Order: sequence, then C-alpha cells, then structure tokens
Amino acid sequence: MSHSITVTRTTTTTTTSALLLNTGYMKTTPGILKFIQLVLGIVTTAIVAHYITTYNLHALKSELFHLLMTTTFMIGTFCLLLSCLISIATGSIISKTIYEVVYHAVGFICLLVAGIILMVNVNNRSSNSYYYKPYLSAAILSLINSLLYLFSTILATKTYRGI
Repeated sequence: MSHSITVTRTTTTTTTSALLLNTGYMKTTPGILKFIQLVLGIVTTAIVAHYITTYNLHALKSELFHLLMTTTFMIGTFCLLLSCLISIATGSIISKTIYEVVYHAVGFICLLVAGIILMVNVNNRSSNSYYYKPYLSAAILSLINSLLYLFSTILATKTYRGI
C-alpha cells in the first residue's frame, strides 16, 4: 500500500522598525552595576564641571584629570549599557569577551587614581574653601565608583572564563 504525501513550505518575512529594548539586562548584576556606574559618573562629572574655574589652571590639574577620567568612563559605560539594552545578542556576547574585563579593569585603576589625587589635593587646601566639600564629595564618589568597576572586573573575569 503506497501513500502520497505532499509537503508545503511557506516562508514569511516581516520587517519592523520598532525599537526593542532588552529590559531583562537591567535585572542582571552587570546591568545594575553599569547603571549605577553611569549615574555616579554623571554626578561626579557634573560636580567637578560645575565648580571648576577657568582661571588659575596650574592649581586645577587634579580637577581636570578627574574630570577627564570620569567623563571618559561615563561615556564608555553609557555606550556599553546602551548596546546591551538595544541588542539582545550584545548583552550575552560582549560579556564573554575580554573587552569587558579590560574596560572595567582600566576604569577601576583610572577612577581610583583620579579619586585619590583629587582627594589629596583637596585635603592639602584649606577646608574652609568654597570648593572643599564639592570636590571632596566628587573624590569620594569616584572612589566608590572605582570599587564598582573592580566588582564588574571580577564578574567579567568569571564570565569570560566560564566560571
């Protein structure tokens, strides 16, 4: 007894211009860390940028270095976070590369150095200065942010090695 079977295949292609967000990434530890790092970067950059003055540039080297480091890693972290939010594949792929390990390690070192230099220079000045409290706050926030980058480095290393 023979049977006749007919197989029909239909291929449908659809395109969409809707922007899909990977909101699940914000529920992960790396996503939360990146968001907090971004917020702290915005706050510290805003504090130093607001209080920095254009005169007496020789006395402002530590403030300029701090502003450069916080702005650099604020923008870098924003780009990483945005990439992971607008692409489902990026959040899972980029964490398995060495890039995140290197980025967070460099961020940890640079923000730690910038925070320490700013704190030392601010403490060497008069504590009655108009700029003392804002710059000290910015230095402390940078040190906290550097610890978050250290924690991100540890997590990225574990993910990279597959632990």
